[in-house]
Amino acid sequence: MVSRVRTARAGILPDGMSDHLRPLLRNAVDVLPEGALERRLAEAEAAGRPLRVKLGVDPTAGSVTLGWSVVLSKLRAFQDAGHLPVLIIGDFTARVGDPSGKSKTRPMLTPEQIAANEADYLRQFAKILDLERIELRHNSEWLGELGANGMLELASRSTLAQILERDDFAKRYAAHAPISLQELMYPLLQGYDSVAIDADLEIGGTDQKFNLLVGRDLQEQWGKPPQSIMTHELLVGTDGTQKMSQSLGNYIGVEDEPADMYGKTMSIPDEAMPMWFRLASGLPEDDVEARVAALAAGELEPVEAKRALAWAITARFHDDAAAEDAADAFRQQFAEHRVPDDVREAAIGPEPMVHVPALLVDHLGVASRGEARRLIAGGAVRLDGEAVEELDLPRDAVIGRVLQRGRRDFVRLVAG
Repeated sequence: MVSRVRTARAGILPDGMSDHLRPLLRNAVDVLPEGALERRLAEAEAAGRPLRVKLGVDPTAGSVTLGWSVVLSKLRAFQDAGHLPVLIIGDFTARVGDPSGKSKTRPMLTPEQIAANEADYLRQFAKILDLERIELRHNSEWLGELGANGMLELASRSTLAQILERDDFAKRYAAHAPISLQELMYPLLQGYDSVAIDADLEIGGTDQKFNLLVGRDLQEQWGKPPQSIMTHELLVGTDGTQKMSQSLGNYIGVEDEPADMYGKTMSIPDEAMPMWFRLASGLPEDDVEARVAALAAGELEPVEAKRALAWAITARFHDDAAAEDAADAFRQQFAEHRVPDDVREAAIGPEPMVHVPALLVDHLGVASRGEARRLIAGGAVRLDGEAVEELDLPRDAVIGRVLQRGRRDFVRLVAG
């Protein structure tokens, strides 16, 4: 079922590529079939119409991360080139659960959860997209109307063997892990979205490639011109290894406070910087290429590059002044070892002795007292800048002082 088409790797851009095409192909991994997008652009220009550029999103969480900004920025590039982004809110498919990259079945969401998440998404999307210049659709419009006969017709368009070609399904099947029938339908449901809205192009992450190709095949089966597809890298999280994800806690949200955005960016491993410059900084392509090349040649110190990256990301989602303030606060806190001015307070009870692991769990987000004891033993807990060595301290010795975990978490202890 899935088309066997050649891959055009972005980064290796076509010779003689026009200036208007360059921003549309920037950072793409697969542009399939080869040459089809250029032909579709020429056809649309001749017909005097914009391309219909599809992006489907299932509103399954509240925060939009920098990882999302990769495909949203590409949608904005097409928008700025005069084309029409068709943003599909998967209010129907969110109840099924996209199996992309999942090792187990995802819990179903309620309609109330989906509606609340959609409102959060659109507010955050507005940081990147002009929501006045998009076509906003919900796939319940057509999927909810299919009924039993329609679903059977859709299911007949593929075979189990074809669906199991999908990598995550194949791995789960080989491992005898459960795969629900509704998950097996997901690629067909997402693909039918392209049929319903007459997509010219669909964009997504590399983990969506199978689903995007299914949409192309279904359009052909319904007698419609098949869409081109464009995939993009998945931004690694602040850990530098795994895909940025809320569930893993390795993410930066586009609505994070400037200080958090700057500080989290400064925490990423040096090896992740080239990808972050390319996918998350929002800097011009020539600027990115120059910085990445200088890093590779040892002509740019990693710490200086990371400061520039953190500044760029913070300014992108806030403004220059906020980025400057965040950079100054970070410098004071870590380079000059100063405690932030706005440290929150935690009230301490009347007991004469204070158990430090309990404070870490109650006020600094440590998961357990056992983990807190390990942090203390490793020298990661400080009181007014001095390493804490005892698990229990006199109450009078901690009141009015700042308890610190790691480099960025502080709380001032006050009398309750």
